[in-house]
Amino acid sequence: MPSKIVSFTLNGRPTEIMVKPLETLQTLLREQLGYTATKAGCRQGGCGSCTVLVNGEPMLSCLLPVEDIEGQEIMTLEGLAQDGELHPLQETFFEKFAIQCGYCTPGMLLVSKALLDHNPQPSREVIVEALTGNYCRCTGYEPIIQAVLETAQRMNGHGK
Repeated sequence: MPSKIVSFTLNGRPTEIMVKPLETLQTLLREQLGYTATKAGCRQGGCGSCTVLVNGEPMLSCLLPVEDIEGQEIMTLEGLAQDGELHPLQETFFEKFAIQCGYCTPGMLLVSKALLDHNPQPSREVIVEALTGNYCRCTGYEPIIQAVLETAQRMNGHGK
């Protein structure tokens, strides 16, 4: 199979790049484009550290062939902050100590963003369910859950 050119939007910018057959989005982002916030964890779809948003939906980039993103909108952690300002989730993760080693953080933030975009007032149970595909070894999950709850409150006009 020959290489081909794939066009998509990456963090709001039109992108066109030559890719090898069956190359994963994770490999493209990290090795060709330098977007290293997308982590290379298990490379089998089990840890969630490679999560990106495709048209606003969380996807595991380690399992996603680049050919499948033709014409799609991709967001990595690098695209979450806007105009030099952290996204409210990033601020709250920092404040609530939801970041320790940081390896799972990009995936956790992007899954949380997708959740809040679809459900601005999620319950604790809904947050826990949304995060089940993302593995964290450091935080015990509680600070992450609290950060998402706090962000939802702030974005809905309650809290800090």
